[in-house]
Amino acid sequence: MANSYQKTVLDNGIRIITEKIPSRTVSAGIWVDVGARDEQPDNNGSAHFVEHMLFKGTPSRTAREIAQELDTLGGMSNAFTSGETTSYYATVLDDQLEHLVGLMGDIFLNSLFEEEEVVREREVVLQEISMVEDTPDDRIHELFTGNLWGEHPLGYTVLGRREVVAAMDSNGLREYMRRQYTPGRIVIAASGNVEHEKFCRLWQKQMGALAEPGTSLRRQPPTALAPVRKLYKKSLEQAHLVLGTYGLPIVAPERYALYLLHVLLGGNMSSRLFQEVREKEGLAYSIYSYLSSFTDSGYLGVYMGVDPAVVNKAMAVVAREIQGLRQGCVSSELLDRAKDYAKAGIYLSAENMESRMTRIARNELTFGRYISFDEVAAGFDQVRQEDIGDLAVRLFGQPLFATVLGPLKAKDIDWRPLDLE
Repeated sequence: MANSYQKTVLDNGIRIITEKIPSRTVSAGIWVDVGARDEQPDNNGSAHFVEHMLFKGTPSRTAREIAQELDTLGGMSNAFTSGETTSYYATVLDDQLEHLVGLMGDIFLNSLFEEEEVVREREVVLQEISMVEDTPDDRIHELFTGNLWGEHPLGYTVLGRREVVAAMDSNGLREYMRRQYTPGRIVIAASGNVEHEKFCRLWQKQMGALAEPGTSLRRQPPTALAPVRKLYKKSLEQAHLVLGTYGLPIVAPERYALYLLHVLLGGNMSSRLFQEVREKEGLAYSIYSYLSSFTDSGYLGVYMGVDPAVVNKAMAVVAREIQGLRQGCVSSELLDRAKDYAKAGIYLSAENMESRMTRIARNELTFGRYISFDEVAAGFDQVRQEDIGDLAVRLFGQPLFATVLGPLKAKDIDWRPLDLE
């Protein structure tokens, strides 16, 4: 798939990457290699809180003016924080790109972090925490990852613990940003009708003077723990479950086989879990597998929401289907279908500028280079049936972690099928 990809590294280490594509739109974003895993117990939630505060006023723009200006650009803007990444991005008409760069540079470099705004936004974040706590199909994932990673920062929630967030102030947030938002961690990306040299000049003017303030905390890889299985009692109509095991880092050579294993297990409507648990047994409306991969670790999870009376049956069916993968029960036809599904997904995403911008930014942060769509497709094509079986044996060689949230008692749950003997 033809593209015009270019990369420039500013003198201070900020990387600027663009992908010129014929279009009337352009999607641009500032990506920072910082997330919840770069926190400590006493400042958990800082990365996410900083993300909020960058829209709350600069010396030249109030919070309202920032919101109005983003709306006036006529496109779509957003921001997010994850375990390892924070991103600020927008998609606009190409003739508004220079205006967008000016706005994004201002909020990124000049946000005030006024205490009055921090106090106000703190309540917003606390309400966001409450919303997740009241949404069991979100909360179950936080509980599961906390058990999977233990005391390691990957087990922290992105939003932070309520009591920690309630104590955050302007000085602490400003200092967190100063220490973590260093030039070497910043990637600025754009896809669409963008002229690389002009885009670089705009950012050089805005951020060329940003300097490294010193060393930040280095990330430590997590330690694999013995499987944890926990029930969290809550009065709900459904029981929500996440089962899983440690996976692979996002850079692992086996990443293509891992993705296909996930597709075969529970990644689409023809997957083993969807067909057996939902279509055949009628045990769940929502069931799926998913991957969460980081630079040095990862996990494969299975989520489902079921009637509390059928929790044990549902877990047994999941365990049976995992055993099938371990035993190499994947036909060439099924593997070819999974490859077609995976390749269709990457090519279809090429039609969306935001997806393309996100893709080149993530590849730069993770691999330090551009990765073509055809390279990814070739990676899937090279996966063999025995690769799926070998990887399943490797990943599911120990009992599964499990977390259950719902109206059950400990004596109601039979964990034994998850031992995968």
